Amino acid sequence: MEKRLFGKTQMMVSVLGFGGAEIGFQGVSFDDASHMLNLALDSGINVIDTAECYVNSEELIGKAISHRRKDFYLFTKCGHKENYMTDGWTGKDVKKSIDTSLKKLNTDYLDLIQLHSCNQAILAKGDVIKALEEAKQAGKTRFIGYSGDGSDALYAINTGLFDTLQTSCNIADQECIDLTIPLAVKQNMGIIAKRPIANAAFTYKSMPDNDYHKPYYERLQTLKYSFINGNPDLSAQIALRFTLSVDGICTAIVGTTKASRFNQNIETVKLGKLDQNTFNQIRDTWHKTAAKDWVGQI
Repeated sequence: MEKRLFGKTQMMVSVLGFGGAEIGFQGVSFDDASHMLNLALDSGINVIDTAECYVNSEELIGKAISHRRKDFYLFTKCGHKENYMTDGWTGKDVKKSIDTSLKKLNTDYLDLIQLHSCNQAILAKGDVIKALEEAKQAGKTRFIGYSGDGSDALYAINTGLFDTLQTSCNIADQECIDLTIPLAVKQNMGIIAKRPIANAAFTYKSMPDNDYHKPYYERLQTLKYSFINGNPDLSAQIALRFTLSVDGICTAIVGTTKASRFNQNIETVKLGKLDQNTFNQIRDTWHKTAAKDWVGQI
């Protein structure tokens, strides 16, 4: 699988990464999670991204592939507790979260620990960033990053303290392509795309019940891309290739509960970037159609 240089970290990361949210939130069994995780590694994927608040995702990952620790880069996030029910935005909370993640993941170090979408006011206090820096100095993580969008992400980038940025980037969420990614590239940050297939919102025939999918469903109804035409496999293929064609993107994190879908994503990345004409058409449609309040989705 294609590898790209992950900014100043100098890691060579696979363009497709395994996202750990779905296996936690969707209650995937250990056997199924282990099958997909090992399939990912066997297919050349070397990025595993998760978070402490993704229910039991970290435990599943730690149990399934910690014995293959040298085969992959391990990313996780901190800042939320109890599955998003409460926040943990103090330096003390962050330190505890990192130690908890290390234990659950069955490892003595992380390749990347990220602040999980905290706002500018929290960043400005400085204690959560200091907690990450101390974890790095202690060898608990090799690099530190910020996961988020919009003006908060812009502030994080401008601090100059983070090695990486994880941000929403897809056919229905393109604010970052103009607002944050160019600046992150100038600072040689490694850039991770989350939600790279727009939460597969194009698979719904009517408004989804899940609030996580509604914004993208609504946007796609307005954008009216020609490739959103009832063929979900083609839509997913073009969507993922679009995200991987954005200048600066190093890896795109995709989660799923189905090994068959994961195999399709692996085959898609083999096709490479979109042709420039198709890419430009998607960007032009966005610029002509996107409303001012279509900001990056956290």
